[in-house]
Amino acid sequence: MKHATALLLAAFAMTASHAAPDPQLVRPRTQFVDPSLPAALAEASVLAARRYASFWNSGDEAMARAALAPGFTDRTLPPGRAQGLPGPLAASAFVRGAVPDMRADIKQLIVSGDRAVVHLRFRGHFTGSFKGVQGRGQAIDFIATDIYRIAGGRITDNWHIEDNLAFLRQLGVLAD
Repeated sequence: MKHATALLLAAFAMTASHAAPDPQLVRPRTQFVDPSLPAALAEASVLAARRYASFWNSGDEAMARAALAPGFTDRTLPPGRAQGLPGPLAASAFVRGAVPDMRADIKQLIVSGDRAVVHLRFRGHFTGSFKGVQGRGQAIDFIATDIYRIAGGRITDNWHIEDNLAFLRQLGVLAD
């Protein structure tokens, strides 16, 4: 047990000390990086995950473009959403139309092999409109979890699940 704890602490210290200094990037609250990964691979994976979370946090398309590989594939593509980069760009714009102040926090970031798992918490206020419903400033607070495949420092594939039920209820477009 002592050995496992030491490995966890070493992995956390390694990634914390090598984290990109860019203040625009969302910082994970909790982060674990497999200590057996080469440092450059670990850093590239953490950076890709943080860039994509930062896109969801700010809506900055440059962050999505930097995080996603040219052939990016959404493996859990919702009906009606475009595949590749256009999908998340349109989804972000659509949600920000309803929740312009939406912010995303990384609650947990786990990197192992060619995968990163990111648990996000989204917050904001429904002051825009959503499918014909005008917001009244109600608080929005929901979670999402993504699994990324990363190659060459960019996300090539994403499997995700969001708490859309909580989101729709908070918007008031779905009854409790």
